[in-house]
Amino acid sequence: MDRLALVVPCYNEEAVLEISSKALREVLENLIQKGKIANDSFVLFVDDGSKDRTWELIEQEHQKHSNIKGLKLAANVGHQFALTAGLISAKDISDVTVSIDADLQDDVTVIEEMIDKFHDGNDIVYGVRNDRSSDSFFKRMTAQGFYKMMAVMGVKTVYNHADFRLMSKRAVEQFSQYKETNLYLRGMMPLIGYKTDSVYYERKERVAGESKYPLKKMLALAFNGISSFSIKPISLITTAGAVIIFLCILAAIYALFSYCIGHVVEGWTSLILSIWFLGGVQLLSIGLIGQYIGKIYIEVKQRPRYNVETFLGKQD
Repeated sequence: MDRLALVVPCYNEEAVLEISSKALREVLENLIQKGKIANDSFVLFVDDGSKDRTWELIEQEHQKHSNIKGLKLAANVGHQFALTAGLISAKDISDVTVSIDADLQDDVTVIEEMIDKFHDGNDIVYGVRNDRSSDSFFKRMTAQGFYKMMAVMGVKTVYNHADFRLMSKRAVEQFSQYKETNLYLRGMMPLIGYKTDSVYYERKERVAGESKYPLKKMLALAFNGISSFSIKPISLITTAGAVIIFLCILAAIYALFSYCIGHVVEGWTSLILSIWFLGGVQLLSIGLIGQYIGKIYIEVKQRPRYNVETFLGKQD
């Protein structure tokens, strides 16, 4: 039987952690009883530098239940890094991993279907939301717009898939070879290239606590995803520059023609607006290019993406 690791990144999740622990342990017990996974399968909670009692509760769960492990990071590094830390830490002591958020908005009942598809030979199984009615209208619209924008930018992603997925041991080992600091896991998984499949589920309301992805973080994740996998934004600057030059030539021809027929073109307001517009385009272009240069600056430093402080149950 294959040993399953359920990897759960946590940041300030004291309100929901015990509920998540119970639900995920029940999933393991069910799969073990059906003979689909090994008896020593486990849940690995990854504490991403929480400021509340999250780590304390993880320690308590570990002491009470042999199939609960805990990974404490030395500082808050963000969801993508915390999830990466959990996957890489689990790969040496498991045969297959399933990553899922602690809020249980992803349907844990489809984990069994993921395991079945893994046994059918799939190395990666994506959890895809087929119903987002629990999300606000604004979040649904922005999410759909984001996936469409990623497609336009040429980034391969699975529509309506977040970070709920199964990965085989060799898929995680291959993923561990990707060393970049600017992580966007949803775009990296299709690059691995192994056989994949999907399971579909209805997204639920958060069990307890507050969302750790407000609008600001969602926008940052979106920009990171685009800029980490596509240089089309820079290409768009070139296109915009060409269009503006073309419009300026047309304006110059019009002004010259008007002057030749004795009509002086008046337009202080239009002139100032044009200057402001071009200035804004230039500043935006410089800022966008600066973002890419900043990413290069961060990458070439090759600093560790995270530091592990404690690994409870590593030898169990």
